[in-house]
Amino acid sequence: MTDIASRLAELGIELPAPAAPVASYVPTVLVGNLLHISGQVSFENGALLTGRLGEDRDLEFGQRAARACGLMLLAQIEKAVGLDRVERIVKLGVFVSSAGSFTDQPKVANGASELMQDVFGEAGRHARSAVGVPVLPLGAAVEIDAIVALKAG
Repeated sequence: MTDIASRLAELGIELPAPAAPVASYVPTVLVGNLLHISGQVSFENGALLTGRLGEDRDLEFGQRAARACGLMLLAQIEKAVGLDRVERIVKLGVFVSSAGSFTDQPKVANGASELMQDVFGEAGRHARSAVGVPVLPLGAAVEIDAIVALKAG
């Protein structure tokens, strides 16, 4: 068992099947040692987590949705290059479907950020943006894209 596979097992994490694109794009693009991952929406156990934070969904739901996006990011990395090639999670771009009065987007984003740190340790600490938007594709509650630095393969 690889180091990251062991860590996932220790954390009790099973990765979902990587989602196929829903439009005209590819899930990942590798440029040099950087893997760019297209936005992953909040699927959990095959069901899309939908809604708007501060309207019909609360902070805890948003954190769960962000974690689900993080798991899908990990699944995309595993499919593209393998998780053991991750040198560092460089950046997460977090988009939160939220009401105008909702201002806890950074706390929602922690659902994915803490997952990356749990899985990769210090290499999981990353730069990040957390942005509130009025609507996301398919009505998703959260969407997250990522840039990942890779070890030489």
